[in-house]
Amino acid sequence: MKVALFATCIGDMMFPDAVSATARVLTRLGCDVVFPPQQTCCGQMHVNTGYQKEILPQLDNYADAFADSSIDYVVAPSGSCAGAVRHQHPMIAGRYGTRAQTHAAQACANKTLDLSEFITDVAGVTDVGAYFPHSVTYHSTCHSLRVLKVGDRPWRLLSAVDGIDLRELPGAAECCGFGGTFSVKNAETSAAMVADKTANIRATEAEFVTAGDASCLLNIGGALRRQDSGVHAIHMAEILASTKETPFDVHNRQEASLRGEQ
Repeated sequence: MKVALFATCIGDMMFPDAVSATARVLTRLGCDVVFPPQQTCCGQMHVNTGYQKEILPQLDNYADAFADSSIDYVVAPSGSCAGAVRHQHPMIAGRYGTRAQTHAAQACANKTLDLSEFITDVAGVTDVGAYFPHSVTYHSTCHSLRVLKVGDRPWRLLSAVDGIDLRELPGAAECCGFGGTFSVKNAETSAAMVADKTANIRATEAEFVTAGDASCLLNIGGALRRQDSGVHAIHMAEILASTKETPFDVHNRQEASLRGEQ
């Protein structure tokens, strides 16, 4: 099975470890993983800010990168970006684009999946052979929960990880306050929301908080660092990629946090 990895712009720039972890998990599942180099931003932030027609060139670029009929699926370590491709791209192409653009957008949407969807629905497994002997709590991101409707797929995948101490997060389905440009336009409200979210995370006394969206982890992880909480934000792909042979390096994660990195 040929699977194209969609890194997303935030993954490429700020969470490269999550992107490479996704590739390792897909390879472990027996996939032929390819990385189309011309891929770029899906245009979600532009649509959310009102620039809908203006993202048509980004839709064209996504189709150029991933519409190849030899690619069976496109997998992204991001419920937010996968949701944008699946729901925004066909809508925008249908509203402002040509028939050819609409067809290409729908074709790409039909084969674009979030990592948790691909593992459970296509690969048909929940145990990917991961090993992560740490306490972890899981944040349900808005787009993965409400747009993609991934349900309990991420929880099932995490529950199958060897050695993990998975702890339920109070108010897990509540927004962390990031919301893309929402956190910029409504900074005070956003800050209050992430304060509530981090208070719930700290109440679990978990070492790590995980999610399937880098943008939420950026927001939550930044707040936890400013609070000097000792809790580390980690993408779910990194947990699933960790094995007894290649364990996640907690020391490096702690050192990165001290340097102000994610």
